[in-house]
Amino acid sequence: MRWLDKLRSLFVRPKKPVVLGLALGSGGAKGMAHLGALKAFAEAGLSFSVVTGTSIGSIVGALYAKGYTWADMTGIIENIDKKQFSKNLRPFADMAPFESFLEEYVEGDIAELALPFAACATDGSTNECVVLREGKTAKALTASAAIPPFFRGVEWEGKKLYDGAFSNAIPADVCRELGAEVVVAIDLSAFTKADGEKGRLERLLGSAIDAFTPVRTLADAKTRGYDAADVMLRPNLYDFKATTLSRAAMDAMFEIGYREAKDRLPEIEAALAAARKQRKKRK
Repeated sequence: MRWLDKLRSLFVRPKKPVVLGLALGSGGAKGMAHLGALKAFAEAGLSFSVVTGTSIGSIVGALYAKGYTWADMTGIIENIDKKQFSKNLRPFADMAPFESFLEEYVEGDIAELALPFAACATDGSTNECVVLREGKTAKALTASAAIPPFFRGVEWEGKKLYDGAFSNAIPADVCRELGAEVVVAIDLSAFTKADGEKGRLERLLGSAIDAFTPVRTLADAKTRGYDAADVMLRPNLYDFKATTLSRAAMDAMFEIGYREAKDRLPEIEAALAAARKQRKKRK
C-alpha cells in the first residue's frame, strides 16, 4: 500500500511544526545554566525557531541563533584568557574590547543570523526597553550587557543603551512578538538574597552602585517575562553571584541548568501538545 501513501502525500499538506521560542534571561556568569539547559534540550531533540535574550542571555541566544551548540559555547568559554578578560572589568569600562571578542563568533548583522533573534537593552534617557532586531550583532550584544557602573553605555542610533535587565530581564514577550507560539524562558535570578539576608557591607556597596547607575529597574522588568512565557525555568542559583567565575562554580551552574531543563521537559511537551490542539480548533 506504499503507492497509496505516496498518492495521498501529493494531496495532503505536511503539518507545520509549532513555532517554539526561547527567551534567555540576564545574570552574568550564571549564564552557564543557559548552556546546561541547551544541553538538555538537545538531548531531548528540542530545537528552537525564535530566540531572544537579555545581557548574558542575549550573547548565548545570538550564538545559538548563529548555529553554535552548547558544546561549542563551552569551548569558547574555556578558551577565554581570563586574566585579559579581568583587566577589562573595571568601573565605567568601554565595551569595545568585548565587541571585538564577540565579533569573532557572531560577525555581521542580526538579520544574517540563521534564526530570528532579538536582544533587549535599556535606553539611558527614557529607561525604556529597546528591542534590537537589526544592526551589527556584536554591538547589539554589548549594548544588552552594558551593566552600569561597571561599563559605559553603548552608543546606538543616537541613544545610549545599557543592560536590558533594567527594563526586560527575561524577554519572553519579545519572543512571542517575533512569532513564537510556545515560549520557553529561563530566569537566572529566580533565587536571590533578600535585603534582610545581606550583610551591612553588601548593602552599602549596593547603595553606592545604585548612586552611579543612570537607569533604574522597572516594576515589570521580570514579571512581563513570566506573563508571556508558557514554561519558565527557574534554576536554583542562590549560592552563586553574577560575577562568580571559578571553574568549579561554572561547572555547578551548568549542571543546575541542565537538571532544571531535564525536570521541566514534560511541561514543555505539554505546552507544545496544547498548541497543536489549539491549531486544530481554529481550523
